[in-house]
Amino acid sequence: MTGVSWIAVLGVAVFAFVGTMVDNFFAFAAQLALTPPERHRRAGGAQFSGIVTLISMSALLGSLMADLPDGAIAGAALVPWALAWHGWRHRTDPPRESHRRGATTTFAVTVALGGDNLAVWAPLLRLGGVGRAVATVIAFLLCDIVFLAVAGWTARHDRVVAWGRKWAPVATPLLFVVLGFVIIVESGVLPTVG
Repeated sequence: MTGVSWIAVLGVAVFAFVGTMVDNFFAFAAQLALTPPERHRRAGGAQFSGIVTLISMSALLGSLMADLPDGAIAGAALVPWALAWHGWRHRTDPPRESHRRGATTTFAVTVALGGDNLAVWAPLLRLGGVGRAVATVIAFLLCDIVFLAVAGWTARHDRVVAWGRKWAPVATPLLFVVLGFVIIVESGVLPTVG
């Protein structure tokens, strides 16, 4: 792969991580705001473990799709689009209350809320071969480290948490629409120009 290709792979991975984690980010920051600071590290470790579990599940799902042609994987774009439609319809619903949670609950909630992650990450890990999958996984792990650091900072700023909880329901469906197109482009079913 050329340098530009690796940059594109990493860009897609970062966008896929951010697009599927916007709503989780503000929920996690709100949780940290309610959690004593001495327990933030445990909560962060539990969240990171949940992300590692979701990456592993996505890789497993991606490997189960190994026999499908890349063009068939493009159909996976329907899942983020369905999530976008659902999110858009419910964007005005009152936000779920944040509660102080222990590490086990944080892990369980991270995995339970990971359906959108699986829907986007599994096709991306399936498309493009092992090298791209490894680069994508590394990007996801680095993004989660940044996620945890920024969530810790955000938790100390109530106005930022409130702003995020207000606007995440609007931004997330739009990001899911774009992620659906990313899956289609990555599948290679669109004709190339030139």
